[in-house]
Amino acid sequence: MEEVGNMMPVIGEEGVNEMMVEHTVVYSDAGYAPKELTVKKGDHVTFRNESVKETWPASAMHPSHTVYPGSSIGKCGTAEEDTIFDACRGLKQGEGWSFMFGEQGEWFYHDHLDSSMFGKIIVQE
Repeated sequence: MEEVGNMMPVIGEEGVNEMMVEHTVVYSDAGYAPKELTVKKGDHVTFRNESVKETWPASAMHPSHTVYPGSSIGKCGTAEEDTIFDACRGLKQGEGWSFMFGEQGEWFYHDHLDSSMFGKIIVQE
């Protein structure tokens, strides 16, 4: 598969079975926006920090992060870290973290560093 700039892979190209779709949730001093986002199963969501405060996006519930299937703060720093809905660290201003949602459902998340900031990702088939 040939990569050109920021272009996405094309369905039907060698090794490409479906189109990857990217969504962005922005964190600012006002919290996460959009607060609720609907995506398709397999889509990627990037959480981008535009605040001077760090943010640590993670699955509900605080502080365990276990609502999204397979996720747990206890998996941060392990070989499973890349598979959980948990950034596992604070993101500084300008940084981002992406997660691919492979489970259908309504998934609440929060800022582990300020649990009053939260949102919801709705994953549809």
